[in-house]
This record gives sequence, structure tokens and C-alpha cells, in this order.
Amino acid sequence: MVGPANSGRTRQAFSVVNGGQENGGPPSSAGSECGGIEFTKEDVEALLNEKMKGKNKFNLKEKCDQMMDYIRKLRLCIKWFQELEGSYLLEQEKLRNMLDCAERKCNELEVLMKNKEEELNSIIMELRKNCASLHEKLTKEESEKLAAMDSLTREKEARLAAERLQTSLTDELGKAQREHLSASQKITSLNDMYKRLQEYNTSLQQYNSKLQTELPTVNEALKRVEKEKAAVVENLSTLRGHYNALQDQFTLTRASQDEAMKQREALVNDVVCLRGELQQARDDRDRYLSQVEVLTTEVVKYKECTGKSFAELENLSLKSNELEARCLSQSDQIKALQDKLGAAEKKLQVSDLSAMETRTEYEEQKKLIHDLQNRLADAEIKIIEGEKLRKKLHNTILELKGNIRVFCRVRPLLADDSAAEAKVISYPTSTEFFGRGIDLMQSGQKHSFTFDKVFMPDAPQQEVFVEISQLVQSALDGYKVCIFAYGQTGSGKTHTMMGRPGNPEQKGLIPRSLEQIFETRQSLKSQGWKYEMQVSMLEIYNETIRDLLSTNRSCSDVSRTENGVAGKQYAIKHDGNGNTHVSDLTVVDVRSTREVSFLLDQAAQSRSVGKTQMNEQSSRSHFVFTLRISGVNESTEQQVQGVLNLIDLAGSERLSKSGSTGDRLKETQAINKSLSSLSDVIFALAKKEDHVPFRNSKLTYLLQPCLGGDSKTLMFVNISPDPSSLGESLCSLRFAARVNACEIGIPRRQTNMRPSDSRLSYG
Repeated sequence: MVGPANSGRTRQAFSVVNGGQENGGPPSSAGSECGGIEFTKEDVEALLNEKMKGKNKFNLKEKCDQMMDYIRKLRLCIKWFQELEGSYLLEQEKLRNMLDCAERKCNELEVLMKNKEEELNSIIMELRKNCASLHEKLTKEESEKLAAMDSLTREKEARLAAERLQTSLTDELGKAQREHLSASQKITSLNDMYKRLQEYNTSLQQYNSKLQTELPTVNEALKRVEKEKAAVVENLSTLRGHYNALQDQFTLTRASQDEAMKQREALVNDVVCLRGELQQARDDRDRYLSQVEVLTTEVVKYKECTGKSFAELENLSLKSNELEARCLSQSDQIKALQDKLGAAEKKLQVSDLSAMETRTEYEEQKKLIHDLQNRLADAEIKIIEGEKLRKKLHNTILELKGNIRVFCRVRPLLADDSAAEAKVISYPTSTEFFGRGIDLMQSGQKHSFTFDKVFMPDAPQQEVFVEISQLVQSALDGYKVCIFAYGQTGSGKTHTMMGRPGNPEQKGLIPRSLEQIFETRQSLKSQGWKYEMQVSMLEIYNETIRDLLSTNRSCSDVSRTENGVAGKQYAIKHDGNGNTHVSDLTVVDVRSTREVSFLLDQAAQSRSVGKTQMNEQSSRSHFVFTLRISGVNESTEQQVQGVLNLIDLAGSERLSKSGSTGDRLKETQAINKSLSSLSDVIFALAKKEDHVPFRNSKLTYLLQPCLGGDSKTLMFVNISPDPSSLGESLCSLRFAARVNACEIGIPRRQTNMRPSDSRLSYG
């Protein structure tokens, strides 16, 4: 059964259920919690099937000791399975991470391979096109090369002829250049002679101008001498004594005058000769200039002829060089294209090898993913089996202990909330309290609470329902099940129970429970089970029961009740089997989820709601949904009768915060009175008092079988993360902690036939 391991090596936990797989999970020795204790499937079954031993059945102390020992063993087993579940969850998370990583890598490889394949295909197509175009271009280039070779041959011949012509023209040009040189020398000598003549002419002109300038002075001197001669003649008589001196002087003067006249005549003759020579030099110059012009025109003609020959020769040389360069470039281009083609073929081979390697790697990754998926599926199966067994053991302990299970749910922050949730509410992360603990900070003081389950604000409706699905299944198995939501106004009770209409993801516990029941009923048909189901819905408003499905209910009836005039009275009765009946309550047979949804909508429209400072649409009454299930198995002749009660309590709130006046004040007082009565009942049950005040309110009297009978009971305590609601949240959590400590009767499975009275039982 239960005991320490027999050898040093710990055996693998739950190996029989897991099929003896080596990698199903780590061996759990439950080191610090369970002290090295392990459990197998046989141990757990033996523990569950263990019967109380005792010689004297009236020895309550011995039975109590055996029960406490049995509970201790069950707790050890649960702790062991919780640790095993934790290890499986860690391994599952690791496997999921590995699977996600492998899938991402596989997807990346697939995308990479597809991209590479497309790229390679495009490269191959492009290379093929380039190869075809290169072949065409090569053929064209070869034809052009042959034509160019022919033209090159012709051009070479033309070049040889041009070179011969160039040689002859060069000889002629040399002769013309020599002639031009000699003509240039002659022209230079003529120019020099012309320059000398011009200089000589200039000097003669200067000498002539000098003589012409001296001639007036000589004429004046001559006139002056003649005047003096006249004066001497006139004074001859007076100057007889000086006659001889004057005659000599006159003779000298006359001689000088004659000599001057001779010089003048000689100069005139020289000027005439020089003018003749100058004219002759000018004629020679004109003749030489005409010869130079003739020679220049001939030189220009030779130059033009030689330039044409040079231009043709240069053009032919350039064309020849261009053809040679073109041939060389075409040869280089052909060689480069051949190299490129070879490189493309090598690249194609490498890409084929890379594609093969990628495919191989893809197959390996696919195989690895398949293995990981198989391991993940095995781990999930083990986790599911362990979770089922854990829930079974947990339910067994709860049945033995008789406690009311309590779940806590924190709603998300709304836009109207004043501060962040992290400043008020926190959640422990230790293994023992993870998912079960919640801490509140008030004025620097920390208040810690532990429940069966704590749902954080981001928990979806589906996750909440999964935790109660086993309780819903118990109703089909023949148990009485009661689930009710408690909390202040605006904490999310109605959202938890009913959800948001029209949004499938936001469906509450009531619609999801009905879907599960009808789906399970359909699946159990193959096993021979047939079920009949009946639904009723009521509300407790101002300590008055109202039938929400009554077809005769009208506004006048409601107004008469609110005004104090007695309407239809509904009486609550309990029978000896722990069943509760409400007289004159409308009971509807249902066969599908659609029918129940229609009834829920009808009840929601009839339910009493109002506006307060705490909530825009506050529930002003306690809503009770009851589903009676009767099942018969014709093959085994087994009969079961279960009841599912789903209750949405009205919001608890302080009068100072609700701001209620008039009718709202009366409603609030009635709600707080009924919830206070519920608190009194819980405290009395917790203290195990002889008298429990169930009759203090209609709510507690209606819930008497759930709180003090043999029903499986679960309470949702809903709290708000708004710091302004911290006081109300703390009161709700304290109340829920007392509820969780209450011990009620052990749930019993009802296998008796349904009585002829079709009124529903609320037990």
C-alpha cells in the first residue's frame, strides 16, 4: 500500500498506468513533502478500496483514529500526485516549448527551402535563358567575326595600298618640303634684303630731310651774305681801306656757296639714284611675293593632298585597331560567358546538394517533431490521468471531511477603477500556494487567504468551468450539487454565472454546465442511459419568492406584491430524504440546450435589477436556477436522481457606499439581512452548534440541504481589485474562509426512483 521504497533506486511513479514508458516523467520520490513515499496504481486502488477495520463498530474513537489515519494517507497520496503533476506540467511545458521551437524551426526551414527552391528555379531558368541567349549571341558573334575577318583582310589590302600610296606621297611631300624650304630660304633672304633696302631708304630719306632742313639756313646765310655784299658795295667807298680783306672774304664766301651748290646737286643725283634702286627693289619684292604666293598655293595643295592621305590612313588604322579590339573583347566575353556557365553549373550542383541536405534536415526535423508530439501526447495523457486521479482523491477527502469547496475569482480592472491591481492584490508563487493563495494589502498589513482555487483576472470563462465540470458531472451521476456565487455588488457574480449574452467565449457557468450535461446525456445513450430533465427558476426579492417562469406573472402582480398586497404565496418544504420543494412553482421539461437558453432569457428579463452607486445594473434579488435530472439504465436497471442548483446571490454592499434611498434602501436592507443570515448559518456550522438558524431568511431555508445536508456544495467568492472596494473584498474573503472551514454531511448518491410529484427538489 503506502510505504517507503525498498531499494536505493526509486521506482517510477504510476508506471502501470503510464504503460512503463521510460520517458513518461521523472521518478517522484516526493522528497521534502512526502518523505520518499511512492504510490503505484495498485497502491492507490487499494487505498481507495480500503475498508474500515474494527472489531467493535460502536467504538467511535477507534473508527475516528482509523479515519484520521486514512485521511493522512490520502493527503500524502494527494501531495505525492500534486508533486508528480507539477513535474509533469514542467515536462509538458518543456516539451511544448521544444515542440514550438521545433515547429518554428521546421516552418522556417520550410519557408527557407521554398524560397531557396524558388530562387534556384529562377536562377536555373535565368541561366538557361542566358545560356540560350549566349549561344545565339556566340553564333552571331562568330558570323560577325568571320565578316570582320573578311573586312579586315580587305582593309589590310587597302592598308598596304594606302601605305604604298603614303610612301609615294611621303616622297613627294619630302620633295615639296625641300622645295618649300629652299623657297622659304629665298623668301627669307629677299625679306632680309627688303628690310635692308627699307633701312637704306629710310636713312636716305632721313639724310634728304636733313639736307632739306639745312637748305633754308644756307639760303638765309646766302641772303645775308648778299645783303652784306650790298652793304659792302654801298659802303665800298667808305670802306676802301678794307677792300682787300672784304674781297678775300667774298671770294671765300663765293667758293663756299659754289661748293654748297655742288653738294646739293650731288645729293639730288644721289636721291634720284636711290629712288630708282628703291623702285627696282620694290619690283623685285613684288615679283618674289608673287613667286611666294604661287609656292604657298602649291604647298597648301600638297598639304591638303597629304592630309587626306594621312586621314584615310589614320581612319584605316583606327578601324583596323577597332576590329582587333572588338575581336579580342568578343573572345574575352565568350571566355567569360563560358566561365559563368561553368560557375552556374557548379552553383546548380551545389544548390541541388543544399536542397537535398535541406530536405534531409527537414525530414529529420519532421521526425523529431513527430517524436516530440508523441511524447507530448503521452505526457498529456499521463497528466490527464493524474489529474483525474487527483480530483478523485480530492473529492474522496472532501466527501470524508464534508467541507464546502470555495473558489475565489478576481475580476479584471475596469476603466472606472481608481488604481492598479498590483498595489492591492497579489498572488503567492510558491509551489504549495500557487493557484490557491491570494494576499490583500490594507494599510500596510498583509492578509493571506488560501482556497481550493484562485482565479486571476485574466482567467477565461472556459478555465473557470473546467474546474467545476466534475461537479456538474456528479449531478448526472445522481448527486445533489449546489454552486452559488457570493460577493459585493459589481464584483462579477452574474458574469461568472451567466456570462455575456451573444458572445460564445464569454458564456457563464450556467450555459456551459447545460451544454456539458446535454452532450454527456447524448454520449451515454450508447450505454443504455435515458435522462429526463426539468428546470425551474426563481428569485428571492425582499424576502419574497418570485417564479421567473410563470406565464401568469404580470406587472400588476408585481406591483401588488411591492405595495403590500398579498400575491401568490410560495412555500418551502423539506422532506425526510433531504429534498426541498417549493409549492406552486413552475416546472418545465427540457430536452435541449436551446430550450433552456430561451428560459434563461425569459428569466433574465423578469429578474429585478436596479441602479446604485456601486453598479449600473445591480442584481437586487437572489437568483436560483435548478435542474432536476432523472436517469434510467434499462440494461442494468439502475436509476439515479440528481439535482443541480446554480445560484447568483445579490450583491453585498454597505448602505453608505450604495447610496440607496426609498425602494432601493428597502432592497439593500433585505439583501444584507439575508446575507447576514447566511453568515450566521455558516458561523453556527463552523462552531458545530446544536441550533443552526436556517429559518432566519428564505435564502438560508432554501439552501438548508446544500449547507447542512448531503449535497456537493461549491461557493464562488467574487472580489473587485479596485482599492476603494478593499474593505468589502476583505470581508468577502473572510466570510469565504469561514465557509471553507465548515463541515457538512457526506454527499450521497440518490438511486431511488423519481416520485410521482413533479415538483423540483432544491436539495
